[in-house]
Amino acid sequence: MAAVASAAVRPRRRRVSARRRRATIGWNILGLLLSVFIAFPVYWLLLTSVEPTRFVQSATPNFLPKAFSFSSYSEVIHDPVFTQDLVNSLIITASTVLFSLLIGFFAALALARFRFRGKSLAIIIVMGVQMVPLIALLFPLNDALSKAGLGDTSLGVIIAYVSFTAPFTVWTLRTFIANVPRELDEAALVDGCTRFQTFYKVILPLTLPGLVATGVFGWIQAWNEFLMANILLTDNSKQTVQLYLVSFGNSPTHGADWGGLMAASTLVSIPVIILFLIFQRWMASGLTAGAVKG
Repeated sequence: MAAVASAAVRPRRRRVSARRRRATIGWNILGLLLSVFIAFPVYWLLLTSVEPTRFVQSATPNFLPKAFSFSSYSEVIHDPVFTQDLVNSLIITASTVLFSLLIGFFAALALARFRFRGKSLAIIIVMGVQMVPLIALLFPLNDALSKAGLGDTSLGVIIAYVSFTAPFTVWTLRTFIANVPRELDEAALVDGCTRFQTFYKVILPLTLPGLVATGVFGWIQAWNEFLMANILLTDNSKQTVQLYLVSFGNSPTHGADWGGLMAASTLVSIPVIILFLIFQRWMASGLTAGAVKG
């Protein structure tokens, strides 16, 4: 009887295994099609940036390159306005990430580790600020910066950027710090560490992947921000690369230069790509560490 039952089970297992293989193949094909669909705009961006103008402006689209020309990249790189705007963006974005991490980390530490009156309200406020549309805060913020003498300045833009990246930083880092067991703090205190030593010897190393992941996402937010910079900055010498792309497309001399615009867009994307390549290991460990519990 056991042999008969075993013989009857084997075909069923083979059918289930074959069904699972077909499902796996189907999902893989679907994933591949979605990847092609998502990657096509990037491919078209790169293709347009390296093709000569006569092929870019052709009535019939070319999905494969017929010729290569890096004149668009040379034109953008040697444009002093692009260089200045790139430096402006690097300064503004790096300063925003630095101040957001400093403010956000200590605020998240207080929310995750200490008990105080109004803690729940503070958490609700942090969440609520992230839900408010940016456009609703933009004009009051612009008015406040103008009255403080910080209108149309890089410092004013940094303060504005910190105002919308800091809540995200606080909320994210609070999760990472909360995942560090309190028993480690108590053990360090028992061993003779001060509160400050417990902070930089225990909490800081364990939350470092979270700091890196949060910093990278904060960098992306500040680097790609356009609306706030467009309102707060009116001096062309202080504009960011996002404003450069718009002015490039609206320029009478570059308005029809799609190759140059795509080359500029590619160059603007490179710093974010480099950042991901450098910190991808830290980001992977940081995201998984912060996904355990809140």
